[in-house]
Amino acid sequence: MRKVAAVTIAAGLLCPGVARAEGAISCGGAALLGAAQLVCSHVAPRQPTQFCTFTWTLMASSGKPTVVDGSFMLPPGASNVQVYQGSGFQNALSNPIVLCQGRKTGG
Repeated sequence: MRKVAAVTIAAGLLCPGVARAEGAISCGGAALLGAAQLVCSHVAPRQPTQFCTFTWTLMASSGKPTVVDGSFMLPPGASNVQVYQGSGFQNALSNPIVLCQGRKTGG
């Protein structure tokens, strides 16, 4: 188990801008040319709709670090959904952190 955790952590350090969210969701974020964007996909069709929260530290054009955060839901099959977009950012100071949990829909 430690070996898998070490590989996951190493992969996260080598792939900046990619967030791992519990296997059902795959997200990628970038801050380029004054704008920031976070895009996510639901990649596990057998998993239920995912309710997710994110937090991301970005460098504002003013030179001050800015933390952006929010929440979103992704149903199975959702692909390349823009979950955050903002302007006035020079670069990302951290990878986006995305935490998700499954939500059963219907009744």
